[in-house]
Amino acid sequence: MLFTVKELKQLFTNNRKSLDDSIAIDRITTDSRSKVDHSLFIPIVGDQFNGHDYVEQAIENGAVAILWDELEKLPPSIPLDFPVFYTKDTTEGLQKIAAYYRDKINPVVIGITGSNGKTTTKDLIAAIMKTTYHTHATLGNLNNHIGLPLTILSMPRDTEVLVLELGMSGYGEIDVLTKIAKPDYAIITNIGESHIEYLGSREGIAKAKLEIINGLKEGGKLIVDGDEPLLQAIHTDDSVDVINCGFNADNEVRLDDVDITVDGTSFTNAHGRRFQVPLFGKHHAKNAGFALQIAELLHISEEKQEAGLKELAHSAMRFELLKSKQNQATIVNDSYNASPTSMKAAIEVIKQMEGFDTKILVLGDILELGNYADALHRSVAEVITSPITHLYTYGEKAKLITDSVQESEIQCKHFETKEALINELNQHLTKMSLVLFKASRGLQFETMVETIVMKQEDKEQ
Repeated sequence: MLFTVKELKQLFTNNRKSLDDSIAIDRITTDSRSKVDHSLFIPIVGDQFNGHDYVEQAIENGAVAILWDELEKLPPSIPLDFPVFYTKDTTEGLQKIAAYYRDKINPVVIGITGSNGKTTTKDLIAAIMKTTYHTHATLGNLNNHIGLPLTILSMPRDTEVLVLELGMSGYGEIDVLTKIAKPDYAIITNIGESHIEYLGSREGIAKAKLEIINGLKEGGKLIVDGDEPLLQAIHTDDSVDVINCGFNADNEVRLDDVDITVDGTSFTNAHGRRFQVPLFGKHHAKNAGFALQIAELLHISEEKQEAGLKELAHSAMRFELLKSKQNQATIVNDSYNASPTSMKAAIEVIKQMEGFDTKILVLGDILELGNYADALHRSVAEVITSPITHLYTYGEKAKLITDSVQESEIQCKHFETKEALINELNQHLTKMSLVLFKASRGLQFETMVETIVMKQEDKEQ
């Protein structure tokens, strides 16, 4: 049980006065189609839909109470004794309930934001926390003004550590989320170019990310990418306890001796201990560094830190290693999303991975770059050098990458259709081939990956 009708009456004083206080609410749902018994249905209003239109379906599927916009007309089919709580805005009502439940359970909260790496860092932290504490973490991409409250409201009552990812596209959004989450520890993984279309500059992105301190609990700590100059100004704020983590010598938490192999990425932490994470790239050493620092602050032993990293359940489509049906080529599925920073980082990892004589990049458009799109796509070409052997692109802006590659020994080709690209790619797949798929989520590159990779049933035969 999350709470009772009696508790909701205290949160929303405008309600049907004849409510049965003892009715238990076990779940929160915003989807009227889901069968969720003993749930509170919260109808969300969007640009193309109004959840209030589906309240009867929600009740049929198990809702025992509803939150209701006071300006919306309540259908006459709703029984007079059915619990209804009125609010001026149902999304804000959802956030209010989440903040209440967060305070009620009162776990240690770790809030993570950043242009790149926040989901990976969340996964790393959760994996380590689970070795010692009852841990709940953001699932999928539930990191916005609706997703974060739903994540909080889905945590079990025995949760001791809550790991939350805070996403944004503009100013003020992190401010809302952090005041709901009230993190004990906050992390800013880096400052890239994601959402530069809306924020105008990397300086603007840094300003928006730093809103996370607005909800930081008194005595809380902020851990930041210590190699990012745009995050150094926060040290002038005496009210915030900041810890720098990175590769530069002046970082309080310094990471060193990074090595990338077919087993993942290994590095030495600030105490001289060697760790390995089953992910590929120097940037993942830093993400792991954030996780290890949180683990140290929460008194988790180095042995359990190491065990947690080994048990990492990494999100799908984020540098996922697969095998092709044809000739068992190694496929790197990193098609969940992309920014110029993360695309360059992924390419650098491909260049560093040994044991392959053919290295193929399949790259697509990076979205939400606005007026910076042309220049930032061209900038990706700067890192496309030997030992990369082939570059294939798909998408309007991605063509700028192939046009900008200077090394003559790299075979570059742009495609108008995914089918034509796959047909060309299949001609070059051998057991010694390594192929990276990377693009923004809107390009749906996973559809190409699915056509060439070996399915689980094929592996078992």
